[in-house]
Amino acid sequence: MGKRRHAAERRKTRPAVLGGMIAVVVGGAGAGVYALYDGGASADERTTAAHRTVKTGPLSAAEVRTASTRFLTAWQHGKVAEAAAATDDPSAAGSLLTGLAKDAHLTNVTLAPKAAKGAVVPFDVKATLAYRGLAKPLAYGSSLTVVRRTSDGAPLVDWHPAVVHPELKDGDRLVTGESGTPPVKALDREGGEITTARYPSLGTVLDGLREKYGKTAGGKAGVELRVVRGKASKAAKLSDKTLAELSEGTPGTVRTTLSPALQKAAEEQVDKRARASVVVLRPSTGEILAVANNGHGFNTAFQGSLAPGSTMKVITSSLLIDKGLASVDKRHPCPKTFTFGGWKFHNDDDFEIKGGTFRASFARSCNTAFISQAKKLKNDDLTKQAQQVFGLSMNNWAIGVPTFDGSVPVQSAAQMAASLIGQGGVRMNPLNMASVAATVESGTFRQPYLVAPSVDHRTLATASRTLSAKTLSQLRELMRYTAASGTAAEAMAGLGPDYGAKTGSAEVDGQKKPNGWFTAYKGDLAAAGVVQAGGHGGDTAGPIVAKLLKLGS
Repeated sequence: MGKRRHAAERRKTRPAVLGGMIAVVVGGAGAGVYALYDGGASADERTTAAHRTVKTGPLSAAEVRTASTRFLTAWQHGKVAEAAAATDDPSAAGSLLTGLAKDAHLTNVTLAPKAAKGAVVPFDVKATLAYRGLAKPLAYGSSLTVVRRTSDGAPLVDWHPAVVHPELKDGDRLVTGESGTPPVKALDREGGEITTARYPSLGTVLDGLREKYGKTAGGKAGVELRVVRGKASKAAKLSDKTLAELSEGTPGTVRTTLSPALQKAAEEQVDKRARASVVVLRPSTGEILAVANNGHGFNTAFQGSLAPGSTMKVITSSLLIDKGLASVDKRHPCPKTFTFGGWKFHNDDDFEIKGGTFRASFARSCNTAFISQAKKLKNDDLTKQAQQVFGLSMNNWAIGVPTFDGSVPVQSAAQMAASLIGQGGVRMNPLNMASVAATVESGTFRQPYLVAPSVDHRTLATASRTLSAKTLSQLRELMRYTAASGTAAEAMAGLGPDYGAKTGSAEVDGQKKPNGWFTAYKGDLAAAGVVQAGGHGGDTAGPIVAKLLKLGS
């Protein structure tokens, strides 16, 4: 270690010139901020091939510093092959780094590492974006992680496209040029402009609106640096994203259904909780009045794919009532545990309701009351109910921006039973669960939408059947009782009597606390929210949803 410290001190007094930029070491070898130098490890760090052994164990600070510096220095100097060779995936790294000059038109790249946090090295990127006589400075932050190569334990940069830019995912590219899609000016239902400055969590929504309507809304394309999505990102319904504009295009205009008052309140509410998302709908029409996410990089509210926990019991209850397996005031078993398909299912804290009704089991969210009916159901019963009545799990919603439309796969044995309580393979997001509440309130599934179908003459999804009047009235009574006297009562206090709700908690592997869910309606408003790793839905997502229902009613 002594030799490396002296070497660094000598370099400190003799700065190296890197492509016209002087890079200077700040502090000694133990300092957090360091400069970029050509060359590799010092002599005492090199070994001959004959005596090389596979290194294991945690990376040392020196190894992290050497590997990251080698990569960043080569990248900064435009030595793509050397930079790529300093990663654990030279082919993918070389392809993307080559594109920075060729496709993204980035020049004069300078990289400034910051203090390493273990094996993670954050760094600042500065460059010039230059295209056909236009130029603009570009600056952003990124990070890399150093790992050991499996074959010999050598420290290398763990390659991911996000190393180059945090918005990039596998298969994505950075491209500068005339945008194929003109910008759009999105308006709320009252004609006010929607911007990320006003509504921070709507960035992904604006990206989706541009992708869908940019070419038809009457605008003119500008010149910009953008993320062009690859196959994997498109499969995940991620939209291309503008990172910088060299010349502004002329935007076309797209009017949405968003309520400015509810949207503002939704943004404020989700910011009170980490990883919170919420959606508000109008059941009588399907109009989306608000959507907000805490954590603005991904639209969990529209595109999330999460187990919905006990909020799924709304759909399951409709199935059980339809089949005569449950009725609001009939006796219904709620034991502490119930075994099906080789799995032993539990209630929260192993509670039981002796001699209770289905109303009591629904309001208290008794898992075993639902699992006990699995043996009387076919494997595809829940899937058909979700599709035919609630319009879910068919991947055919057209709301105006990308969405995930819920998934209720056909499963068997224990997994089928778990699906009845919103676990197993069932996946939903707040948009889906707000739609479930809206279907109960109105009695008919109406596909949610953010842009009116008349704008582009698209066809909205429909459900093939509606619930019988008997089932619908019982389902509404279950949700009303839960809002008045069950697990949703505290959050929904003061909102009755024309209301209904259901709470949920969904266990997630490797997560200490479950995701908290809440779906509810009040008059001609329906909403649903999730707080990831938040705990019980009544305590976490419940207050968010209830506040918005109160404001909008």
